Amino acid sequence: MHRSPSAEAEVADELAVVRPGLVARFTAGLPGARAAVLSRLWRAFAHEPLPWIAGRGSGREELVLRLRDGRRLAGPAADPYRTDAYVGVVRLDGAAYDDAARLVTDLAVPRSAGFAAELGHSVASLALSRAGQENHPDEWPDSDWAWEQRVVDGHPYHPGCRSRPGFSVAEQLAYGPEHGPVVGLGLVPVPAAECLVTGVWPRELREGAKVLLPVHPWQAAHVLKRPCDERLAAHPLMSLRTLALPGGPHVKTALSTRLTSSVRDISVASVAASAEVSEFGQALTARADGLLHVTRTLGAAAAGSPDLAAVLRESPRVYAAPGERVVPVAALAGTGLPGSPAWRAGFARLALTVGLRLLELGVALEAHGQNLLVVLSPAGDPLRLVYRDLADIRVSPARLARHGVAAPGLPARMLTDDPVALRRKLFGSLVGGALAATVGSGAALREVLEEAVRELPRTPDVVALCEEPLPVKALTLMRTSPGTAGDLWALLPNPLRWR
Repeated sequence: MHRSPSAEAEVADELAVVRPGLVARFTAGLPGARAAVLSRLWRAFAHEPLPWIAGRGSGREELVLRLRDGRRLAGPAADPYRTDAYVGVVRLDGAAYDDAARLVTDLAVPRSAGFAAELGHSVASLALSRAGQENHPDEWPDSDWAWEQRVVDGHPYHPGCRSRPGFSVAEQLAYGPEHGPVVGLGLVPVPAAECLVTGVWPRELREGAKVLLPVHPWQAAHVLKRPCDERLAAHPLMSLRTLALPGGPHVKTALSTRLTSSVRDISVASVAASAEVSEFGQALTARADGLLHVTRTLGAAAAGSPDLAAVLRESPRVYAAPGERVVPVAALAGTGLPGSPAWRAGFARLALTVGLRLLELGVALEAHGQNLLVVLSPAGDPLRLVYRDLADIRVSPARLARHGVAAPGLPARMLTDDPVALRRKLFGSLVGGALAATVGSGAALREVLEEAVRELPRTPDVVALCEEPLPVKALTLMRTSPGTAGDLWALLPNPLRWR
């Protein structure tokens, strides 16, 4: 069996120093972490338009990939919507691999060396994330951050689901939400004349003529390279760079490193546009018949650089009535609720009704499991949706105009009238992401979609959802195509036409 021990050994060695009590659990969790990452990678090999794959042939039990150099890569038949770790081994010209990093190294395709290193880090970090978990009690969490800290495995389909380059083991334990830490945010004073501020910046984050910018301690140490008194105790959410202040707002901090796929900074342009984008979000809420809330941006500030900026956003919890809970869609699998066919159908109906209504209006949400939350009744029934972080939505001025909706001040990068681009944004995130990951398989996704679409008006968008291949981001192709700007896409079998 071929395996890459380097990242795993490095984490084990550091863990033995900083948290020796976790070493045994980390080691025991490595096989499961390898299978989880290999399953995500095999999904990409099976369905993404990777240039070094010449052809694919599949039977009921096995998928065989023919590489352009003549080699053969074989593994189990790949359900593109499946989320469990179902791939234990794949074979390259007969040699067995249970480790994604070693497999990619030996494939020796373009960009394989850097990608293999990410995969090795993803396996080791995933095993570390799982090692620190305790069995959850039957009671559901009372805090917004505790829900988010239950999302341990990261992105359900990205093989780099736990890749955190630049983070030591000690830093992962100190800042990773799945480890349940309290993070001390620093406050950097910046003269108000040198700081762009939009919205309302609170008095407690001002000091005379200076604006106090919340700074993540990792950013202070590695990017700003300056000491920073840790003055705000906060709880990290699943994005890691966004943290909840107890009883207060969520704080998005600049974190200038690549987590999973993207560098997590805050552009000055996004700070400048934040108030207008937030107002637009409230206009969407008014058009959603009470089924959707969009969290407001309270204030944003930048000191002339994406490396020193912050955004204050209201907690989704403010939209819960007494007894209700607001749960990120990514955390739903851990509630047991998706095990009920009736619950799955109700949730899918709610999510598709809202998403497609806004798409018809002219707004394509990036409604993946992190941005999209659901308000649950005391009995666990899905009642309404909450959407946060409008930075990556797409907006059609032509569709908005047909419905008499203005969109002044929105960034140009958000605007497109291309129906393909709009549908990709919504269908890829909501159907191929949030819904698929919640139900966990293609068969279950087909069932909930069949029931939900019967109640939807037959718009061109609904016809496309029912009849065309389902677009999703080609996550592995994007990671191995560094010279290509923007999103790249794969077309998955349409679950409604897949038998």
